[in-house]
Amino acid sequence: MGTLTYETKKNVAILTIQSPPANALSSNLLNDLSEKLDEIENDNNIKAIILHGEGKFFSAGADIKEFTSLQNASDYQALAEKGQALFNRIEHYPIPVIAAIHGAALGGGLELSMACHIRIVSENAKLGLPELTLGIIPGFAGTQRLPHYVGTAKAYEMILSGQPISGTEAKAFGLANQAVKEEEVFNAATKLAEAIAAKSKPTINNIMHLIPYSKTEQFSQGVHEEAQAFGKIFGSEDAKEGVQAFIEKRKPNFQDK
Repeated sequence: MGTLTYETKKNVAILTIQSPPANALSSNLLNDLSEKLDEIENDNNIKAIILHGEGKFFSAGADIKEFTSLQNASDYQALAEKGQALFNRIEHYPIPVIAAIHGAALGGGLELSMACHIRIVSENAKLGLPELTLGIIPGFAGTQRLPHYVGTAKAYEMILSGQPISGTEAKAFGLANQAVKEEEVFNAATKLAEAIAAKSKPTINNIMHLIPYSKTEQFSQGVHEEAQAFGKIFGSEDAKEGVQAFIEKRKPNFQDK
């Protein structure tokens, strides 16, 4: 069963995450997203993409239950590297991707939206990286992309506390382009996508190629380090306890091990 639907309106592709209840980023969803990107890249008519979630959330995180089925540090590192590679592909995609965020973009959901080129959020949406509350760390380049948008001080605060910020705050910190009423999110994203799609495709493609050069080589190195750390952390006692506590809906009892 697909976790993602794809439709086109004029020169705009609309990708809808459909993985209830939380639109969690399972490996199935990541695979579906990769396949849809292949499809769109081969469609010369598409000049802009809107990515949004059906139901209550954009995406409330990675699929934690799927994580627990993995065994070794190398499995976790490979999972992180797979997600990172897909998000890196989005960041370097020849067609602009607009994330239309309502409800929540948490953990892997925020990491996905940060790989998109533009973010339109609802004022009351929750955006955050709560991984540390589970005894784990972000693994889909969240530690590298978040400081790029909000600055290092706010990134430390958000990641270390695990506390989300609102859509209004995300706009103020530079994480979101626009913060609008919840019922206006998709319309605002559509309006912007149509303004982009009115441009010549070769000019769009060139801009999409050029802007990523503003990121240094150190970014790639940091992403690689994150995948390694993600793998190591998952072998810790606190990670096992934190994930179990999350599944059992209780507070974790960390032993700092």
